[in-house]
Amino acid sequence: MQVTANGINIEVEDYGKSTDPAILLIMGFSAQLVYWPLDLVNGLVESGFRVIRFDNRDVGLSHKFDGQEAPGPIKQMLVKKFFPRRNLAPYDLHDMAQDAVGVLDALEIDKAHIVGASMGGMIGQLVAANHADRVHSFTPIMSSTNAPDLPGANPEVRKVLFRAARARARNPEEALESGIAFSSIIASDEGRARTEERKELLQTAIDRCFYPPGTRRQMAAIIQTGNLRPLTQTISVPTMVIHGADDPLIPHPCGADIAANVNDASFQLVEGMGHDLPPSKLPHMVELIAGHCRVA
Repeated sequence: MQVTANGINIEVEDYGKSTDPAILLIMGFSAQLVYWPLDLVNGLVESGFRVIRFDNRDVGLSHKFDGQEAPGPIKQMLVKKFFPRRNLAPYDLHDMAQDAVGVLDALEIDKAHIVGASMGGMIGQLVAANHADRVHSFTPIMSSTNAPDLPGANPEVRKVLFRAARARARNPEEALESGIAFSSIIASDEGRARTEERKELLQTAIDRCFYPPGTRRQMAAIIQTGNLRPLTQTISVPTMVIHGADDPLIPHPCGADIAANVNDASFQLVEGMGHDLPPSKLPHMVELIAGHCRVA
């Protein structure tokens, strides 16, 4: 269903009983809501929670910022470094955090447990820091504070990521090919072995919405927002950080940095998990998230 959030249309899927405590799932860079596995969603519902997943702006069925140009990632990073006050991005992660809060408003949810993956965990940090009155608890997964002293992706992953951010896929077939190549680089061993499942998920997302320009604007938003650590240090809600031990895109010290900068936060390192949500790890993920939410 479509809701109006922060002045734009956002596609939302709502699971479970409206009377149960709400968990808001925020997905990562260029990823549609379908990338939240239904086994995770259903497991959390069965654990007694109402679960909401939604498309971020510029992906899936949510609002597209057509006509608003964003520079490529290399130019954006150079401008950010030498002209930090100059804004080249049409929006930043603060705007996307307002979208998430707007989803809660549209669904008339006063407070929710916030769970964010990758870029969604960055957005979640802003929600938890700036809208603590709307947050029961916070769980970032495979995310980062984006602090400049943290390790980055390995060179091969960075190269493929920047290529994707330039939005050069001219048709769905090229998008599928590049998506398979990228997912195989960042996935766990289990994820890489599930080639057909990865291909099926990518095809589902492409069939649902093929829109390359959105990825460029979302990348610009991440770069424009920059270092989150000063705001992360102000988070006061109960926080549990989950990170894959084998993540080559956002190495696990980045997740540990979130935990280190939030008072009383816990850190859960998941062996055998890359920058993905492997099916065999989902029961453990449900247990961790549901347990954290109950305690909070």
